Amino acid sequence: MATTKWVFDPAHSEINFRVKHLMITNVKGDFKTFDISVTTDGDDFTNADITVNIDPSSINTGNNDRDNHLRSADFFDVENFKTMTFKSKKMEKTDDDEFKLTGDLTIKGISKEVKLNVEFGGLVTDPWGQKKAGFSLEGKINRKEWGLNWNAALEAGGVLVGDEIKLTAEVELQKQA
Repeated sequence: MATTKWVFDPAHSEINFRVKHLMITNVKGDFKTFDISVTTDGDDFTNADITVNIDPSSINTGNNDRDNHLRSADFFDVENFKTMTFKSKKMEKTDDDEFKLTGDLTIKGISKEVKLNVEFGGLVTDPWGQKKAGFSLEGKINRKEWGLNWNAALEAGGVLVGDEIKLTAEVELQKQA
């Protein structure tokens, strides 16, 4: 079968995260600058080869002071680590439109295997004749596994920032001619 290359549509794709704050609410954010490349056998996304590069300095939580702290050596250390990457190992079909995506996530030079749940939205040809594929992804990681250890103890017990990070992404791909 012919190899197919897909490029992501930045206007219709996003990478988001959510983490507990004060152990009672969630802070949400996203990364504004990233790139996704996908190679498949034809239009079959089973075992797709996926690479995601994220610029950690593009982090956005809607609060400039918090974003600057996240860019600092306490968290992403963007001066020394310019890119976070995800490289797929396997994409297994688990149901009609569902997959389990396994790959290596590298943050601050530390690589760990992660598993993400993927929902395939389908294939469609847009009004301009371009073949598109859509995906929704979600998963969880423990930030401390990548050296994102900063925290502050709360007077009443608990911590300022939760360890579990919930990841979500919406990805629209376009088939290259």
